[in-house]
Amino acid sequence: MAIVRNSRADHVSAALRYAALAVLALVFLVPFYLLVRNALMSEPEITAPDWAWLPPSWRFSNLVDVFRDPAVPMGRALLNSVIIAVVQTLGVLVLSGMAGYGLARIPYRWSGLVFWLITATLLIPAAITFVPSFVLVSTLGWISTLRGLIIPGLFQALSTFLFRQFFLGFPKEIEEAAFLDGLSWWGTFWRVVVPNSLGFASAIGTITFIGSWNAFLWPLVIGRDAQSWTVQVALSTFLTAQSINLSSLFAAALIGILPLLAMFLLLQRWIVEGVERTGIGGE
Repeated sequence: MAIVRNSRADHVSAALRYAALAVLALVFLVPFYLLVRNALMSEPEITAPDWAWLPPSWRFSNLVDVFRDPAVPMGRALLNSVIIAVVQTLGVLVLSGMAGYGLARIPYRWSGLVFWLITATLLIPAAITFVPSFVLVSTLGWISTLRGLIIPGLFQALSTFLFRQFFLGFPKEIEEAAFLDGLSWWGTFWRVVVPNSLGFASAIGTITFIGSWNAFLWPLVIGRDAQSWTVQVALSTFLTAQSINLSSLFAAALIGILPLLAMFLLLQRWIVEGVERTGIGGE
C-alpha cells in the first residue's frame, strides 16, 4: 500500500509541476502573441475599443512597408546590428577567453592583483564610465562609425571572470599531456583547451550577442548619422513625442526580434549549460 501511495503522490506531483510549467509558458508567450498580432494589424485596428484575438485582416504588407520608410533605414540598421553583434561577440570570446585562461593557468607574480582589478570594475556603475568613454571615442573621431560602436565593447570583465572560473575547473591532465607533446601555453590553449570548451564558449557568445543586439543607449549617443543606426535606435524613431506609428513599431520590433529568437531556439541548450558551468566550484 505504501508503494501505491508513493506512486500516486509522484504522479500528482508531476502533474502539478507540468501544469505550473504550462501556465508559466503561456504567460511568457503572451508578449510574443501581442507582438505578432499587432504587427499584422493596422493602427485603427490596434487602438480599436473592441478586442480582437486575431487580426481582422492579416496585413503582412506591414513587414514590407517598414523597409520602404525613407525616414528609417531599417535594412541598414539590421546590417549594422549584425556586424556589431557578431564582431563584439567574437572579440569578447577571444579576448576574454585568453585573459581568463591566463589568469586561471599561467603563473606569474601579479595574476591575483590583475584578477581583482578586473573584478573590481564590475562594481563600477556603467553611468560613471559612460561620459569618459564618450569623450575618448569623440576625441578619436569615431562618432557615427562602426569603430565607435564596436571597439568599446570588445572586452568584458564579467566574461573574463566567467572564463577564469570555467578554466579553473578544466582538467589539468589534458593540458599536461599537451605540454609533454611539446606544446606551449599558446598552442595548448588554441589546440587543446578551446576545442574542449566550445559548449561554454557558445553559451557566453550567445549571451554576449543578445546583449549587444539589444544595446540602446550607447548606439543612440554614438550613432548620430542615420546610416550608423542599429535596430534598437531605428525602433525608437517610430515612437516620439510628436507621433506614434504603432503598426510600423510592432512590425519593426517583430523583424528585430526574429534573429534573437532563432539563435535562442538553436542554442538554448548551450545557454543552460553555460549557466550551470560558470565555475561556482572554482578557487
